Amino acid sequence: MQGLSTQLGSAEPLSIAALLVALGVGLVLSLILRWHFQRFGSTLSNRAEFAQVFPFIAMTTILIITIVKSSLALSLGLVGALSIVRFRTPIKEPEELAYLFMAIAIGLGLGADQIVPTITAAVVILASIAALRWSRRSEEAKNLYLSIDCPLREGEPSPIREIEALFSRFVATGDLRRVDHRNGVLEATYWIDMKTTSSLSELIQALESEFPGIGITFIDQQRVPAL
Repeated sequence: MQGLSTQLGSAEPLSIAALLVALGVGLVLSLILRWHFQRFGSTLSNRAEFAQVFPFIAMTTILIITIVKSSLALSLGLVGALSIVRFRTPIKEPEELAYLFMAIAIGLGLGADQIVPTITAAVVILASIAALRWSRRSEEAKNLYLSIDCPLREGEPSPIREIEALFSRFVATGDLRRVDHRNGVLEATYWIDMKTTSSLSELIQALESEFPGIGITFIDQQRVPAL
């Protein structure tokens, strides 16, 4: 019993040099992770701002794991402390959660002194995700969201059928995602796959000619600026 209490109450001295090395490597890996998320992420959120938290999470995890691994009592205390912590920030995209988990995994690995395996795994995972995104780039380059604001005259029927008939001349695939009709204005959002890049300007000209006063907005989901 005395041996157990001694084990619970004592903590091995920490190596400051090892901690600094782990924090340095964690900073570098988290900065790479931040760049990777900004470059290859596809979420519509503010990627630049969201990615700023990655170094903080990774380095904080390194510090926690480095401290608690030296004492069983500290480990048990950490479990009790985390049981009362509640994080209220909503994660809207699964991709954001995946990158946060990656930052935590980097911190866990480096905090456990597994520097080489952590670096190797991080490089392989990020390189694999980047390769997958590059392979899909050519397929997704012409996929756009088209938002239309079309003023309607009183008693005039909805021109949805006419718009979709016009799409068939320029669009390979068109999928209606949202329709809103109020105050004499039709608002519609389509997901479209352009046949060619030159078809984009031709579609705009055809819509403006057929529906005077129409408002047209194209959004490339893969290239939404991270502002």
